Amino acid sequence: MDTVPIFYNKMSHLKCCVIIPTYNNHKTLQRVIDGVLQYTDAIIIVNDGSTDSTPSILSHYPTINVISFPQNRGKGMALRMGFKAAKDAGYHYAITIDSDGQHYPDDIPVFLSVLEDEGEALLIGSRNMEQDGVPKKSSFGNKFSNFWFWFETGTRLEDTQSGYRLYPLNKLPQKFFTNKFEFEIEVIVRTAWNGVPVKNVPVKVLYDPDERVSHFRPFKDFSRISVLNTILVIISLLYIKPRNFVQSFRRKGFKRFFIENVMESGDSPSKKALSIALGVFIGIAPLWGFQTAIVLFLAYILRLNKLIAFTFSNVSIPPMIPFIVLASLRIGDVFVKEGSVMNPDVSIVETVKQNIVQYLTGSIILATVAAILFGLTGYVLLSMTKKISTNA
Repeated sequence: MDTVPIFYNKMSHLKCCVIIPTYNNHKTLQRVIDGVLQYTDAIIIVNDGSTDSTPSILSHYPTINVISFPQNRGKGMALRMGFKAAKDAGYHYAITIDSDGQHYPDDIPVFLSVLEDEGEALLIGSRNMEQDGVPKKSSFGNKFSNFWFWFETGTRLEDTQSGYRLYPLNKLPQKFFTNKFEFEIEVIVRTAWNGVPVKNVPVKVLYDPDERVSHFRPFKDFSRISVLNTILVIISLLYIKPRNFVQSFRRKGFKRFFIENVMESGDSPSKKALSIALGVFIGIAPLWGFQTAIVLFLAYILRLNKLIAFTFSNVSIPPMIPFIVLASLRIGDVFVKEGSVMNPDVSIVETVKQNIVQYLTGSIILATVAAILFGLTGYVLLSMTKKISTNA
């Protein structure tokens, strides 16, 4: 049975094209193009300043849309220009496939099937990185990337570095900041932040040392990726995770949020209680401006419930701040004598400045005591609730 008309029609119906970025891969380029043509002629090739026989090869495909850069600008820029051309042509989805021969065009139906069955998502081809022939540095780099993607988005994937992907073009960020290999990390992280599911689909992979040409520069590109991940982690801790928590809280309401994330969480009462204690301690401690980032980071390091810790760190909401500061000053005055703590003619801010040692000492003591009290109370209540639920 001839499968060509089936997939040509399916690609057309889904408004999906294939983007092939290429740079000096003349050994494998023609094979990749011919393989893709078995499934669609909706192809956009971005020649990223190739200096080999790539232009000659592309001249044999006059009906294919070819974008050529006079100089090499990086894979990220090639993909960005491919996305723009695809959107301008009216496509809603784009499958990207590398031109180095490691991907099999006959896996294109896998992406289409998942898209049709599971709905819109950014799909990444998951390679078997343990098979023979896979360079150890590629396997290590993939595990490294998987970890940081999970830390930044909360989504666990088996392969985040594969260039074989299906992108929902209308769901991608409007602007990007990277142009090289690190772009493929930026785009999946920021798309996930926009609420788009990012999933793996199984694909085959071929590593042929006689054909494959990698343009990845270990030091420069790994440094770029490390800098990008540092920035993404900071944004995630300071903005994305707090935003998601607040949105979840508003969407569910306090009662439902409390029941789902505290009462019905799969964590043990002791783990929940420690999460409460951590949140209260960080919320009261003199860490103004950094509380969210610190509580989320510590909850992650200590493997505690981040939602619970974040929620209870908000014990220092604006109406409570004057009381917390006053209590800290009073407690600090018991342990550190620096003169009068409160002067009715001086503002609280000035009082704190004049009695900074008292305030810092008192706030740490208050934070510790409050954390213990909240943690113990939470443990008792949660244990009782769990026991009642078990016996019911």
